[in-house]
Amino acid sequence: MPHYIALLAEAGEIAGQFEEAVGRLDDALQIVDRTGKRWFAAELNRHKGELLLRQGYSEAAEQLYCKALRIAEEQEAKLWELRAAVSLARLRRDQGRRAEARELLAPVYGWFTEGFDTADLKEAKALLDELNR
Repeated sequence: MPHYIALLAEAGEIAGQFEEAVGRLDDALQIVDRTGKRWFAAELNRHKGELLLRQGYSEAAEQLYCKALRIAEEQEAKLWELRAAVSLARLRRDQGRRAEARELLAPVYGWFTEGFDTADLKEAKALLDELNR
């Protein structure tokens, strides 16, 4: 159910209804907390961080990205870890913390040995290339 609620949140985001989308993600996170089924928890937190960042709440977004990263690491969910690391690295880049961003993202990206033609890994590689300039 949290995954489907996240899809509704994404539709709200596309429609520019950011507050409603954040509310839906909060609903999904409450279900995760209540049921203990956390397979999608990292991505829910990351997505909520993205929405809050678009609304100008960079500190809250950073906290959610860090939480998403911790959850993904605990679960050894490398895709969710990569997405959280990219989001956090992008935020740190925008804050002028380029070295921190690179140090965060490089080892996560380096874990992958295949799939380099996927959108997530292409995005991570482009960000790393930018951070290395």
